[in-house]
Amino acid sequence: MITLHHLDQSRSFRILWALEELALDYHVKFYKRLPTFAAPPELKLIHPLAKAPVLTDADQTIAESAVILQYLQETYDQQQQFNLQNKKDQQQYRYWMHYAEGSLMPLLVMQLVMSNVPKHVPWLVKPVAKKITSGVKAGFIQPRLKDHINYLEDYLAKHEYVAGAFSFADIQMGFPLEALQSRTSGSYPYIAAYVKRLAERPAYQRAKFKEQNLAS
Repeated sequence: MITLHHLDQSRSFRILWALEELALDYHVKFYKRLPTFAAPPELKLIHPLAKAPVLTDADQTIAESAVILQYLQETYDQQQQFNLQNKKDQQQYRYWMHYAEGSLMPLLVMQLVMSNVPKHVPWLVKPVAKKITSGVKAGFIQPRLKDHINYLEDYLAKHEYVAGAFSFADIQMGFPLEALQSRTSGSYPYIAAYVKRLAERPAYQRAKFKEQNLAS
């Protein structure tokens, strides 16, 4: 039996979505974050780093979103509906699978961390912390994010999905683009249209409904 170890407010929604796209039988074990926002110790029993998502299948324990998505597609996509045939599309698939976590998410995580630093320091140094983190965001993070936003807007203006037809690369990209919209100000029409297109997929909606029920 496939088991998704699903951490509250984490990237593991991607795997829930992929499992629904494949219409597989699976079990979800839900883990609620601690007040510190850390993963609970029970998750460390599944993976030493308390990673999320984690998928267990028979004797395998698989971590990292892209690796899990690839495993599911190669192992369970019996009808090959998400297996891209075109060489150019395959290359784009590999690119966006790695771009999501290798290029875009680090900037978004860094921005989130910088925004939270002033909230967790003694009041005496809050003004200094706020000035430093604002400088990092303005001088380093935001200019680079702007480049990525322009790049993504230009690409998605010309492509319905990131690698030809809908693929698991779109599942991989959905999370950072939703985060981008919620953590930055500004209007990104092509990014917004792409995220909306993904959210309209029946499997996405089923996964979202299941996730909400798990957290309730």
